[in-house]
Amino acid sequence: MTQLRSLAFFIGFFVWSVIMNLAFLPFLAFDRKWIVLGQRIWSRGIVVLLRSICGLHLEIRGKEYLPSGAAIVAAKHQSAFETMIFHLITDDPAIILKKELLSIPVYGWYCRKTKMIAVDRKGHAAALKSMLSQARQAMDDQRPIIIFPEGTRSPLDEDLPFQPGIAAIYTKLQQPVIPVALNTGLFWPRRSFFCRPGVMVIEFLPPIEAGMDRKAFMKELKSRIETKTEALVTEGRTKYIS
Repeated sequence: MTQLRSLAFFIGFFVWSVIMNLAFLPFLAFDRKWIVLGQRIWSRGIVVLLRSICGLHLEIRGKEYLPSGAAIVAAKHQSAFETMIFHLITDDPAIILKKELLSIPVYGWYCRKTKMIAVDRKGHAAALKSMLSQARQAMDDQRPIIIFPEGTRSPLDEDLPFQPGIAAIYTKLQQPVIPVALNTGLFWPRRSFFCRPGVMVIEFLPPIEAGMDRKAFMKELKSRIETKTEALVTEGRTKYIS
């Protein structure tokens, strides 16, 4: 039954995405706020499909730690879901993503229009400088910056190192960083078309204040995210996975 529900969801996901992508193409000619709205509607639709078809619900915790406007959010990355949901739970996010995604027809056009922060992973120092410049602009525009410190989706029980991009943003912008833990990979694993019923939890944690030493910051960030993520995964397994 779970396999059939998963298949039905991904068919619905594909159809919904095609409808939304085509419907908002004309709005590329207008103010970017319309594309931001379209991304929110698209994300909300995915949440509805997951809940109604797969019995997979969403719970957001700790949102009181997320200020309105500018913020730096460093999130664990276990599933494709994180690349979608921040359009809904944050206001006009500037998501840090790999530059290659901008070359995807339609999807890349929307990313450019909404000023996502594109990073050339092979660009080294120049790429880092460009990322910081885009991040500063996002802060000036009062937008939350979303970064996945691991740089890729991590297997559920694998400990991947955090990449230096988050440390550069933290030290150069001199702003607090809000860690985010989650258990999404337990229910929607990476590179998988299988969705289990249950509750995906995304939890914002107390911010790490600006001014820490770079190494101390990275150690603290990783400790907070991984410790809480482990607790959320354990909670999810205990309640929903037999």
